[in-house]
Formats: sequence, structure tokens, C-alpha cells
Amino acid sequence: MEKPTQKPKNPCFGSGPCAKRPGYSLSSLDTSTLGRSHRSKLGLGKIQRALEETKKLLAIPKDYLVAIVPASDTGAVEMAMWSLLGPRPVDVVSFESFGKGWYVDIANELKLENYHLSVSTYGELPDLSKHNPKHDLVFTWNGTTSGVKVPNGDWISDDREGINICDATSAIFAMPIPWSKIDVLTYSWQKVLGGEAAHGMLIFGPRAVQRLESYKPKWPLPKLFRLKKGDKINMEIFEGTVINTVSMLCVEDYLDALQWANSVGGLEKLIERSNENLRVLRNLWQKMIGLTSSQRTHLSDQTPVSVYH
Repeated sequence: MEKPTQKPKNPCFGSGPCAKRPGYSLSSLDTSTLGRSHRSKLGLGKIQRALEETKKLLAIPKDYLVAIVPASDTGAVEMAMWSLLGPRPVDVVSFESFGKGWYVDIANELKLENYHLSVSTYGELPDLSKHNPKHDLVFTWNGTTSGVKVPNGDWISDDREGINICDATSAIFAMPIPWSKIDVLTYSWQKVLGGEAAHGMLIFGPRAVQRLESYKPKWPLPKLFRLKKGDKINMEIFEGTVINTVSMLCVEDYLDALQWANSVGGLEKLIERSNENLRVLRNLWQKMIGLTSSQRTHLSDQTPVSVYH
């Protein structure tokens, strides 16, 4: 094997925090909100702008709600599971570490009595056709480290009776999401766009709102998980009034990433960049291990790649 003569501009790799945008500099961020309350007119305006820009870039339907929540993607998924699961059987799809974690919480922490696990060998996709549309569903769209993703949303019924919770933290901004198939979607800022950690994004569709308002879990909910005011959804959370204090520097950093994404052509171009990066890596892997295209595993077509070159 010959030593490569061409090296990447940024040799760093991580399946958690990803690279910053090209030309990123901390000094380019607007620091006017630092030292100010997130409840001030200035601070709240920045948070609301982050929500609005997210909806626009991801082409989220108008009747879907978006909120910034504590504890990264993990906090967003847990908030959804603890608030919404219980009234129906739950199908859990597990093909990587996070899906397994959600299953463990459903079985051991929520202690739901009626759940069904669709599991496969790490790095392989289970049979998605086994999902019962009368059940609730918890799944990851893309395995951050397993190299496997769900191919599309066709396996999710348009006439489903249950709701689904989709952990899309390493798929969002790099893969197309069919919103009509999604009831709850979560992600964090540090995946794909290279934002900072500790903040999660929670997206609720109309069916999730209906479940939240019609169902009360039998377990107590800590303050960080409470999405209702009385028997109704607390709309203030989805209008920028966050549950707990956010880092305004992280908000500004996220806004910078969104601005860059729009500058290169928006979501369509982000997906194109990710696919092009995958093509380069796939060709390199083929040369390194000497496989023909007929021998190459289908998993190489399912490996997550950042939108940054």
C-alpha cells in the first residue's frame, strides 16, 4: 500500500462533535448577548431567530413546533419518551449504540410492560417491515458510528395509529427527512453542522401534540421534562422561552452555522456535499481493501459523512 500524497486540510475526526465550517473563527460571532439574560428582548430574539432559521432551512411544515431543550439530543429524546410513551405498545428499532440505549431506558427506567425490540447485529439493519403501525415507534435515523441508516421513510405508514420518535442527530442537515412520516424528531447542534454541545432540538408534529395533551404518564416528570401547562402544551417553550438557561454563545455559534448553510445553497446543497464526501471515501476504501463494486458491502452506502469538506 502506497502512502497517500494528498492529505485532508482538517485531519481531525469525531463521531460526536464535528468540524467547524470552512473559515470559522470565534471572533466572527456576535457577542452582544454575552452577559445578557436569555429572557431579555435581545436574548429572546436570538433564540427565536434560531428557531425560525431552523424551520426555514429544514423546510419544516408550518404546523410543526420547534424548541431548544436541555441536555443535547439525549435530553430531547428522553423528554419525548417520558412525556409521550405508555398508552400503546412500543416498537424499538436498534442497530447501533443509541438505539440500544433508548431500548434500555424503555425497559428498565420507564418499565413499560408492552414493548417489542427489533434488533440486528451491530452494523446491520433489522427488518423494518415488522413495525406495527398500531404501535408507537422509537428509532434512530442514522447510526453515528455503526455505518447504517434507514433507507427512507417508506416503511412508516401514512395511516399509523401510534406515534414515532426519531433520533436524527447525525442525519439531520445531511439526509432528506420526510416530515409527513415523522411525529417527533430530535437532534443536537454538534452533529453535522459542527455546533457546540449541551443543547438539544425537539420537533413536534401535530400528532405528537395531540398525544401530549390527551395523555398523562403514570410516572412523575422532573421540571426539565415538563412540556405542558395544565392540560395543554406549553407553547412558550416552542416560542423561545427555554426550560432552563441556554448558552447565548452556543446560540450564536448555531446561528453562524445556519447562516453558512444558507450561503452554500441550503439543505439540498448540504446533502449533495455529504454524498460527495461519501463518494470520495468510498473510492478510497475500495482501493485500500481491493474490493470490486460487486464485493463491496452495502454498508458503505450508509456511512454518515459531515457536510463540510
